[in-house]
Amino acid sequence: MKSTRTYALVAFLLLTGGISTQSLAQAPAVKETEVAVKSTAPRSVVEETEVEINGITRKGQRILIQLDSKLVEKAWSGYLKDKSGGTVKGPSLLPTPKGQATKGIYTVEKAKIDTITANPMRIMSKVEGTQDGTVVWWTMDMGNAYLSKKETRKEWERGEAMLQQFARQVYKQDVNQQIADAEKVLVNSQSEADRVVRQADEIKNKIAKNQQKKLELEAALVANAQELEQLNRDVETNLKQQEAAKQEVENMRRAVEIVKGKMDKIN
Repeated sequence: MKSTRTYALVAFLLLTGGISTQSLAQAPAVKETEVAVKSTAPRSVVEETEVEINGITRKGQRILIQLDSKLVEKAWSGYLKDKSGGTVKGPSLLPTPKGQATKGIYTVEKAKIDTITANPMRIMSKVEGTQDGTVVWWTMDMGNAYLSKKETRKEWERGEAMLQQFARQVYKQDVNQQIADAEKVLVNSQSEADRVVRQADEIKNKIAKNQQKKLELEAALVANAQELEQLNRDVETNLKQQEAAKQEVENMRRAVEIVKGKMDKIN
């Protein structure tokens, strides 16, 4: 069930442009989220290039990662710290020409990476955003030699594997974040859908109450009309009663006059 949901999320991200197909082609399978991306594209290529740092040109390894430079730079700093076990010196935050010159540069003194060499090394690296993505470059001063594809073949291959491992790791991190974001959107969308359903139920209840009130009002109108008819009949009856009462009063007045007349005859 989880795997099906995850595949659907990845498809959603692909359709909406959340994940570039080129980035996924370079990223391996993500076990943590059960995302399996099949591709015939080769792994991220590591090239040998020269970069100038602090006025000195050095030969090292370069890899292109098609992700945002801020994400890659933050991940690279953490990766260096984790792998070297040393203190990572990052770029200066001061807005000065000297500070700007260290932009994207990360170094580690006395780094210990046993998978490359048993001796402590000095690592110099640079992370730089380009139109195609983010370039990560690094080199190693091993005391008796610098990293070189020709002269330090074994160390080169191990460093190459580490750069490719980093690329896979950061791609996985990016995909996981996008999946998390998509799941948040899904939760919010579900909440909104539930709200709309509840709103529909409330509207139905209001309609039912309105209809019931209408029936009650119609019944009240019928009763009111019947009451009005009865009142009109009562008015007619009352008028007849008034006429009868007047006639009774007139009769009684005459009777009194007759009795008075008898009294006058006695005197």
